[in-house]
Amino acid sequence: MPPVALSRTSAYNSVAAHGGVAAADPHRLILMLMDGALERISHARGKMAHGENAEKNRLLHAAVKIVEELRASLDLRAGGAIAANLDDLYDYMGRQLVSANLQNRVATLDEVSHLLHEIRSAWVTLPPIRALPVRMRAGVVGDAAS
Repeated sequence: MPPVALSRTSAYNSVAAHGGVAAADPHRLILMLMDGALERISHARGKMAHGENAEKNRLLHAAVKIVEELRASLDLRAGGAIAANLDDLYDYMGRQLVSANLQNRVATLDEVSHLLHEIRSAWVTLPPIRALPVRMRAGVVGDAAS
């Protein structure tokens, strides 16, 4: 594709993503964050395998930011032990992503992906009304997904 077409495609994708964020409820926003982190980890895994370190670094940095947003969205007071456990798990995942990036360890990326898939699977089963209380800040997905 010519550069202009790529630019238009990128702009369309950005508008579509931000439109989805604007229309999403907090439950859906958490799923979008999880999906964004999983996508970046997957792409980083490929970049790691091909020795594309700059892009791998960018993708894993974005994944860490998203995991930090997931952690920040927890309401530790209202969420009780489950929120506290998720807080610890998100902290662990963020540290593991940094470690995987520094050590080029695909197995560590796979571990984090597995953990995040497990949390996502559980989150999907919760009805939006009964989902754990979360604090959503303005621009959380737009900032984390860049």
